[in-house]
Amino acid sequence: MMAKRTLEGEARDRFIQYLRNKMDEYGITFEDLAAATAAAKAVYRDAKGNEWNGIGDRPDWLQAATNAGASLDFFRISETTPTRDRPEEALFSSSFFRR
Repeated sequence: MMAKRTLEGEARDRFIQYLRNKMDEYGITFEDLAAATAAAKAVYRDAKGNEWNGIGDRPDWLQAATNAGASLDFFRISETTPTRDRPEEALFSSSFFRR
């Protein structure tokens, strides 16, 4: 995995301006960016908030869990998946140990 790089001050401001210029050049709007991000909606999530959209290689956190015997379906996000606002629901509704 590539190390995360950060920019500060004037370098950051110049880079943001560069991105805005490229967006203008290619006709990309902020709405386009939001739609592209929404297209990669997470499909799997763990209790720590790690997420994966199901595209590409399985991330390490999910591979380790499935190697340890956890079901992939346990991590699948559904309409009834508890939110971070109510984590206690995950504890009581978990199917992890009921295989």
